[in-house]
Amino acid sequence: MTQPIHPIDVILHKRDGHVLSDAEIKAFIRAIVDRTPTNQLVTDAQIAAFLMAVFQRGLDPHELATLTSAMRYSGETFDAAPLHTFTIDKHSTGGVGDKTSLLIAPILAAAGLASPTSSGIPGICVPMISGRSLGHTGGTLDKLETIPGFNTQLTLDHLFLTLEKCGAAMVGQTPHLVPADRILYALRDHTGTVESPFLICASIMSKKLAEDLKALVLDVKVGSGAFMPTYEQSKFLAELMVQTGETSGTRTVALLTGMDEPLGRFSGNWVEVWECIDIMRARRPQDRHPMSADLIELSNILSGWMLHLAGHAATPEEGAILSNNILLSGTAYKAWLKIVATQCGDIAVFEDPAAHHQPTASRTLAATHSGYLASMDCKQVGWAVQRLGAGRAKPGDPVSAHAGIEMHAKLGAKIKIGQPLITLFSEDPDLLDEPEAMLRETLHIASTPPQNQPLIREVIQKK
Repeated sequence: MTQPIHPIDVILHKRDGHVLSDAEIKAFIRAIVDRTPTNQLVTDAQIAAFLMAVFQRGLDPHELATLTSAMRYSGETFDAAPLHTFTIDKHSTGGVGDKTSLLIAPILAAAGLASPTSSGIPGICVPMISGRSLGHTGGTLDKLETIPGFNTQLTLDHLFLTLEKCGAAMVGQTPHLVPADRILYALRDHTGTVESPFLICASIMSKKLAEDLKALVLDVKVGSGAFMPTYEQSKFLAELMVQTGETSGTRTVALLTGMDEPLGRFSGNWVEVWECIDIMRARRPQDRHPMSADLIELSNILSGWMLHLAGHAATPEEGAILSNNILLSGTAYKAWLKIVATQCGDIAVFEDPAAHHQPTASRTLAATHSGYLASMDCKQVGWAVQRLGAGRAKPGDPVSAHAGIEMHAKLGAKIKIGQPLITLFSEDPDLLDEPEAMLRETLHIASTPPQNQPLIREVIQKK
């Protein structure tokens, strides 16, 4: 007869540096999910103690894989098998102005629609389950929900039907998908364990693997705007996630990408959708806004890896070229319109996206002297965007559709005195002063140009 597993024993084992068994980890996660108000199989205090024990002691690769799997299967999961197609997704650890998902989903959808299976299903499907903004980073769902009528809260059945028709869907986590992560994530925020790379990995990968993916491309940010404070920590997290994904049977690649300045032209909610619409509607490279160049480059590189892993390009580099061609051909925009319409969004708003941008207050910061835009604390820029109303300090806070910033110069740009550097938007004039002070403090103009870093720092693959 199997001995029952008590939560306190699991906590003590990890606290004392022992390796937890599969049975211990699975029992602990199951107790978290199965508890009720009248039957506390495990208390919040015990969960908090477990999180701190993991934070202090870490997890070996097998423990991490088991924890991720237990969280993945703690509730309902998406079953992509009946589609008989190649399921793939992208995940970013978050940044400022990071809107690549809004381009990547339609690019991959267009590729999949152009190469259907024998039963007519798109040859590539992207079940993109995304999150909301928190802290200094933006959230894909908040951006999508500035589109009138757009429904991000699809059931898994509706997700399946949308993929079958469109090749991609952009949705939020359902209440029953990976419920263990909801509970653990909420307590991590209150217990000083948010920064644990092991808990971050299990949180991200359990949700992504619940999508039933064949492959996953990870965009792990480095630099002043990254979630992880150092390059070494970002790389360690990337290696953990690649290892965990591969152990689960999902081909996983991570790219370490720069976040030393906002990505693209705009940071906010609707303004980021607007920027992506402009990119997808451009038919010639010269029609693209120069401030969007880094966004387009990164989107094509990430899409290139995805197209390569899906078998549509011999190399990631060929995939990036194919991605750019899909953008310029207009097929990504057509796929975007199809996705938005299928998810009940009003596509008429895209006819004049600038007209839909309706802040009640704006202010432009100009350069006080000439030189070169040398540096900024990108995290502080992100917090300025949040203070304008575009982000949230804690889960559940409302966000403004029209708050945000427009950057008028990139790092390394030659600046003349009086030249516009950044424009602030808000739906409340009283919210402009603090972000302006934050931005003036962090935007540094120097007499010599900086040594700019490459956009892609490193690619992490299975060893």
